[in-house]
Amino acid sequence: MNLTRARVTNYRSIDDSSWVKLEDITALVGKNESGKTAFLQALRKINSIAGANDCFNIRDYPRKGYIRYKKIHEETPSIVVQVEFQLSESEIMEIESFFGEGILPTPFVKVGMNYKNQRTWELELSDVRLDSNETNADEIKQNISDEFLENWLPKFVYFDNYSTMRGKLSINDLKSRLQLNDALDDADRTFLSLLTLSGVSLDDLQQDLGYEDIKVELESASINITDEIFEYWQQNRQLKVEFDVSQADPRDPAPLNEGKILHVRIENSRHRVTVSFDERSKGFVWFFSFLAYFSHLEETESSDLVILLDEPGTALHAMAQKDFLRFMDERLAPKCQVIYSTHSPFMVDLQKLYRIRTVQDMDGRGTVISADAVQNDRETIFPLQMALGYQMAQTLFMAPHCLVVNNASDLIYLQALGDLTLIEHAVRMDPRWVVIPVGGVENLPTFISLLGENYVSVAVMMEITPTNKKTIERINSGKSISGMNPVKWVEVTRIRDADIEDLFNPNLYLEIVNKAYSAELNEPLTMKIISDSNPRIAERVALYFERHNITKNGFNRYVPAAYLLEHFDSWKDKIGSDTVEKITALITRINGLLPTTKVPLSLVPESSYSDGIGLTNSVSINQDSPVGISEYLEESELPVQTQF
Repeated sequence: MNLTRARVTNYRSIDDSSWVKLEDITALVGKNESGKTAFLQALRKINSIAGANDCFNIRDYPRKGYIRYKKIHEETPSIVVQVEFQLSESEIMEIESFFGEGILPTPFVKVGMNYKNQRTWELELSDVRLDSNETNADEIKQNISDEFLENWLPKFVYFDNYSTMRGKLSINDLKSRLQLNDALDDADRTFLSLLTLSGVSLDDLQQDLGYEDIKVELESASINITDEIFEYWQQNRQLKVEFDVSQADPRDPAPLNEGKILHVRIENSRHRVTVSFDERSKGFVWFFSFLAYFSHLEETESSDLVILLDEPGTALHAMAQKDFLRFMDERLAPKCQVIYSTHSPFMVDLQKLYRIRTVQDMDGRGTVISADAVQNDRETIFPLQMALGYQMAQTLFMAPHCLVVNNASDLIYLQALGDLTLIEHAVRMDPRWVVIPVGGVENLPTFISLLGENYVSVAVMMEITPTNKKTIERINSGKSISGMNPVKWVEVTRIRDADIEDLFNPNLYLEIVNKAYSAELNEPLTMKIISDSNPRIAERVALYFERHNITKNGFNRYVPAAYLLEHFDSWKDKIGSDTVEKITALITRINGLLPTTKVPLSLVPESSYSDGIGLTNSVSINQDSPVGISEYLEESELPVQTQF
């Protein structure tokens, strides 16, 4: 039986979740207190692995209707959860062998549980296989439910942070609660799972004899589990679980103050210390506990399982959470269905967005679960946004060739002007470059550290100043020690100060600024108005904005760049050939910093012509040659005007 849909009604924060489609692995994504846990806890009670003690209580009925419902509860108990299953071909054939071929017109059946913990089945029977006797139809449905569906119903296994094993357990207390059929909690069941795997009983732990044998059995089970964990656990491989048995300390709180006490500890061989299991390395503790529990279920349960994980791995490092996603895919999904809740972006698999269900607590409606992220508030979809942002960042940081620029305007000009160099000179940025605005040279050390060892080439197109030079020298000094490739300068100011904006004809650039800031400027900017001595035209515009309080936040270079990009078709003919030649030379020199390669332009798909990162048709240039925007200004004898 494969779980296909589920619906929860009138349970805690949930008025009606509506039918929620479920996959092999389904992620419930939403903020805290949105109703994710309520949905999972309602599902577990359909057929809980914990047995009859894990049942619905009328007090879980939503408060706003509790008094009214209490009056009708005994006679008309409310349905809390409904689940739809799809029968397998073999299951259908088995039913048909008793009741005739075609008895079931559809492979889908539903089961529900009400507040009196009564389970009821819904299924359709084929009209052609039945006579007109309605009683006969009901009897067949009941027989199918009792003899087949109940036996095939998967068991629901709920696991959260409270399910992790404790560091100290009273053997007497646990044994007495088992004998009295007292309710065990999830942490108890996790520990008993480990005992089952090791072949050790509570009676064995109580006896004085065989201590070493008991310890060997327990540690053997823990080693097997730990070895499996390390297939997915990349954080610290120096950990192992140890066990010890002692007499209780009367000074400890009950029930740890009498009888035998089992101690579970974690040894960190790197630091040669042990700590109590529930005090340190909580991510490892959670992973170990869950795998012990799941391994026990694999050995002892013949029923199909549905694993319900409530905020799994919250103590795991971000990379460990990604590893746990892989664990669910490779280890859990082939054996059982998994439904998990999370608000962590690292527990979202963006390659499998069809698994995502958003959970939102809406005014007047309660908890609503949906596969449509568009209708949710920003806090609900925040993990998805963060996951997407992280994936984009990883794409950048995994890029082997990075061209680092100051800001987004630099990237836009390389893109827009690169379109012209492609048309007029068949030269464009090599597609191996990933252009990344980092916001200034002061951010370079952090950015380079995030790249780690993934890069082959890093070039920086920024102004060259004594301070900036020292920053790059410091970065490269460390890289030379580790044998990594140095960061190369694309010198924006090799001879005199210049920005990428200075590649434009100055009057044309001011015209673009005037159009972009037409609503803020009282009069158009001219070269005469911005008459400061600074040779960089964008800096002179910024000074003018500051002195005249043109905008609250001053001049933003991105604004004219974005304007040019948006209206490029109407402006491209105004850009002179000298500008195109300079940007062609700049792009050619930038491409020359890459390992030598030749790529025929004919191999480039047309779709890449407008993606902002293009390529050169054939380039082979000395990689050690520095390149600077001001260098092209010298070659073209473009005057740098300081007084007008």
